[in-house]
This record gives sequence, C-alpha cells and structure tokens, in this order.
Amino acid sequence: MHDRLMALADELAAEGESAAMPCPDPVNAAMIRNWTQALGDRSGRWSEYAPPAMIQVWSMAGTGDRPDQSDPGQSVPDRVLSLLDESGYTGVVATNCEHTYDRYLRLGEELSTTVLFDGVTGPKRTALGEGYFVTWYERWYSGGERVAEMLFRVLKFKPRGAPPAPAGGRYPLRPAVGPDTRFFWDGVRAGELRIQRCAECGALRHPPGPMCPACHATKRDHVVAAGRGVVHSYVVHHHPPVPGLTPPYVVALVELEEGVRIIGNLLGCAPGDAYVGMPVELEFQRMDEELTLPQWRPAAAAPTADKPPGVPEPGAAEPSAGESQRGLEPGEPELRIELTPTFVISTALATRDFTPVHHDPAVARAQGSADIFLNILTTIGLVQRYALERRPDARLAGIALRLGAPAYAGDTLTLTGRAGEDGTLEVRGAVGLGDHVVATVRLGEPA
Repeated sequence: MHDRLMALADELAAEGESAAMPCPDPVNAAMIRNWTQALGDRSGRWSEYAPPAMIQVWSMAGTGDRPDQSDPGQSVPDRVLSLLDESGYTGVVATNCEHTYDRYLRLGEELSTTVLFDGVTGPKRTALGEGYFVTWYERWYSGGERVAEMLFRVLKFKPRGAPPAPAGGRYPLRPAVGPDTRFFWDGVRAGELRIQRCAECGALRHPPGPMCPACHATKRDHVVAAGRGVVHSYVVHHHPPVPGLTPPYVVALVELEEGVRIIGNLLGCAPGDAYVGMPVELEFQRMDEELTLPQWRPAAAAPTADKPPGVPEPGAAEPSAGESQRGLEPGEPELRIELTPTFVISTALATRDFTPVHHDPAVARAQGSADIFLNILTTIGLVQRYALERRPDARLAGIALRLGAPAYAGDTLTLTGRAGEDGTLEVRGAVGLGDHVVATVRLGEPA
C-alpha cells in the first residue's frame, strides 16, 4: 500500500492546481447568521461582509458519502484519503491550518475553488496510532480574482481502539465514598471545596479521617476553602494510560491558603510550564453526568517573574513532534468557552463539517477518543472571534494555527493572547489536557 500511496501522491502533486469548481452556495446571510450564532460572535459586524475565517465553509461538501477512488468526480485530497481508508487508516484528525485572506467577501459573491496537492508524509508513529500526514492547498476565487488561500494538513491513522468505559458514558475511575468522605463529595457537587475540621481543637485535615491527629477527638465539621493555593510539588504523568486523559499531563500536590494539601490535575498547563510555587486556583471538571472532580489551573495573575532560575519561560522553545505547545504568557483578556455537547455539535454543523467524530460519541470512541471533540473549522473561527474582539478596528489578514490536545465535550476552552512581532497577535487556547491550539493572527489596517 505504501508504494501505491506515494505513487498516487506524486501523480497528484505533478498535476498542479486543479480546475476551478463552483461552490454550492453564494455568500449569503443565512449561513453567516448560523455560523456567528453557533460560535457566539455577537459583534454584529458581519451585516455586509462574510467572516474571513468562514472561508472553507463555502466549499464544504454535504452529507453524502465520499465517492470511491474510481469516481472521476472525486476531489484531489479524497483520492488519497479513500486509499488510506481502504488500507485501514480510517481515523482522521486535522493538525495544521493556515489561512490567507486577500480581502473580505461581500454578500452575494459567487465563489469557485481549486486544489493544489502538496504531498504525503509517513508512516509516522503518533499518540493516536500509526498514520500518514496529508497536505494540500485550497484557493478561492471570485470571478478570476483570488480572494483566499488555505494550507490544510490532516493525520490519517489506524485507530488503536477506545479507552475502556462502561456503558452509558460513565468515567471509569470513580472515588470511594464513605462516612468519612461523603461531606467532601457532597461539597463538590455543590461547587464547594470542603476541608474537614476538628470540632474540638479546630485543626484542619485532609484527606478526611475519623479522628483528629492532633487531639484525637472524633467530633468533626468542615470549612469551605477559598480555592487558592500554590504548587507544593508535582509529577508529569506519562504511563500507564488513564482513560479519557492524554499524556503527558501534570498531577500537582497543591498547598491551600488554609494550610492543608490536596492532589489534582493541573489543567491548561503544559508540563514544561509547571513549577513549584506556581499560584493556582480551583476548577471543577465534569467527567460525566454524575461525577465532578476538583482540579487546578494556573491562577490568572500567576507572575512568571517569580519562577525559580532554570525554569523556561512560556514559548521559549519549540516542542518536539507530539508534545504539547508551550503556553503563551497572558497579555490580553481571556475568552472562556464552555464546550457543552450542544456547542461541539452545533458548531460542527454550522461549519458544514459532518464528520461523525464531532457529533457521534460511539464513533469518536471507536477511533480512540474519549468523546466528541471540537472541529478545526470551529477552532479557527474562535481564534478569529478572540482576535477581533480585542482588535475590533483591525482587518484580519491571515491565521496560522497548530492543533494540540483535543477539545472534548464537557471541557472548557480558554483563549489568551499577547502581541507578537510585526503587528501579529499570538493566541493560545488551553483545555484540561493542555494546549488545544497555538495560533498566529496577522492583522492589517481597516479596509
């Protein structure tokens, strides 16, 4: 199969840019309204022009099955993707996308699109399984004028199988709840971090227990912690696999302001960015319909200047393939998106992405994912939303992004950014598993 695949890739690359094909619909207000509503863009700026990050939506295919490889109407990338499907590489995930916007599109414009195939790289061993990276360019024209270009790269891989999970979508690792700990888990369900207190001497203790270690009294009550602390120590977990979590990730022992210590995952923090003494704040992470866990996230005001010598600054080094991108130092207000199942599914449909892994949990888990996850067209749209909410007078000239950890339903996506070189805006989107996206946004003067 490998030789056949590479021969096909060489053949397609040698063909050059394909003939222009008309897009199914003109630029229209109804599709723009669906897109902006699904992504939460309430700016009202798109009454005359189309959002530039929406460019790929105009040429997306419908819900029909992909034609087989012999179909003469099959798109250039699909000829390669179909061959990989036939050979067992049925999993697919987008990894890179770069947009260039020559100008904004007006309502009513009729577009056509071309494809320029770039190549295939592989086989590569990835965290998802063995796979091939497939890259192509798509260009959009209005009449004979090019209006946008996109580089797009996907990984086609052989799924290793889903992590074990009981029927009903329940998270498989569950705490033991007994008379000594029930108050704690009742508090978590109520959105409180409860710390056991001796009713005789007032000493706090965690983990909870039946007897005070200070005075040996058995009477107890609790206090509600403020939810702030610092990292006392931490480990980076690589192995063994934990269902629903993608290594490497940080497990921290946090010393609370109240004086006790508690263990939890450090969300939204790449392993290289964690350090002893890092200020953190509480975040409740919903694992399934019944279970919520208290976790930790770097505090919004965590000063990087207080990091001990030898700890790399965020963004100081480019990670190796497969590693999480280093976080960007916050320099702009953050944008938090709750990734409810409704949000994940509705944004996939609004971007005309009908790939089952974005709306069917069973299909997503069969490919090794923990749940349905955000599609790349939504991610690039949210990057646009973040950039233009902070630079409302700027014109968007381009977006280049790289995906990292999947953004699963039930998680929270937090977008932060900082000014880059040459007028760019560097944007980072973090989820519980680490960096979901790192992007560079090119901004121009108002049109």
